Amino acid sequence: MMYEFLLNNRTSLIERCREKVAQRPKRAATQQQLQNGIPMFLNQLIATLRIEQGKNPMESRKVSGPAGGTGGLPVSEIGLSAAQHGHELLKLGFSVDQVVHDYGDLCQSITDLAFERDAPFSVDEFRTLNRCLDNAIADAVTEFNYQRDSILADRQASDLREQLGNFAHELRNLLGTASMAFAAAKAGNLTLTGATGAVLEKSLLGLGTLIGRTLAEVRIAAGPPRMQTRFPLAAFIADAKNAATLEAQARGSRLLVPDVDPLLVVEADRDLLYAAVGNLLQNAFKFTHPHTDVSLNAHATGDRILIEVGDHCGGLPPGHSETLFSPFHQQGEDRSGLGLGLSIARQSVEASSGILSVRDVPGTGCVFTISLPRYSAQ
Repeated sequence: MMYEFLLNNRTSLIERCREKVAQRPKRAATQQQLQNGIPMFLNQLIATLRIEQGKNPMESRKVSGPAGGTGGLPVSEIGLSAAQHGHELLKLGFSVDQVVHDYGDLCQSITDLAFERDAPFSVDEFRTLNRCLDNAIADAVTEFNYQRDSILADRQASDLREQLGNFAHELRNLLGTASMAFAAAKAGNLTLTGATGAVLEKSLLGLGTLIGRTLAEVRIAAGPPRMQTRFPLAAFIADAKNAATLEAQARGSRLLVPDVDPLLVVEADRDLLYAAVGNLLQNAFKFTHPHTDVSLNAHATGDRILIEVGDHCGGLPPGHSETLFSPFHQQGEDRSGLGLGLSIARQSVEASSGILSVRDVPGTGCVFTISLPRYSAQ
């Protein structure tokens, strides 16, 4: 009988399963951590087969569950231990396919050992083996996915709370600075052309940038539909220049914008692309050295339209080209902002089938390039 064969060869079967696991990439797990895995399942399988050889074979369902699972309560012994096993493997960093392989290893080990020792099993015993394996795999995978989804949901909620907290903090700082500058100008009957006016102007620019960046992030997160339209590149760059001129003055920099070919046309979500260019310009003004130039250049190369924003930040440390686009990454001494600008800019560009990259000019600065498909002016 199968249960006698399993009972007599229990140690050998467990060892064979361990050897199979050792051949796959895995993370270390102690015997105590995996106590709800194959050893316990093997004991429950033996108990199920033994009960089915007795006077009340249907009692075995309390251990193994019926074919197709319990469909609810009461949960079988195999279901409970398999669910715990799936939970433990998740905590150890295993993937869901490794959960399935654990039980598949035992099935293969039983088959191989039975063939080697010419052990005959009945059709009903094989059906019981398959039922137990099916129920164990189903419950282990179900619990694994449930726990994984719960962890992801908690992580996303935590990230959202952090983002909202940082957003509110930055918004409060900018608004507070603007309010104090306005109150000082009002109380002293000051003009807005002096230092107080400059503080107020800089705060208002920061508020506009913060709100624009946040709206772009919300639109990206919302997904399609996109407002894809074709529009002249020259007019687009002119709008970006006008918006950035005030910040250039507030930062003490000079904005250089060469003329753009009036025949060049791009197809994109204009608002998202505008937000991306605005984020790149804001980043350039933030990190360029005092009284240096920031450039905004747009031209065609082959079948691509290139929009380039260059600064004089002095260049990047080795290996920092890609980390610049990571969320919450901040470079340099100026830590204002959330470190989301470049990350959102890349997402905004990619939403219009474009590519955003950065080129380091050692000792000089950085050049951020948006590459978009080129279209005919007609």
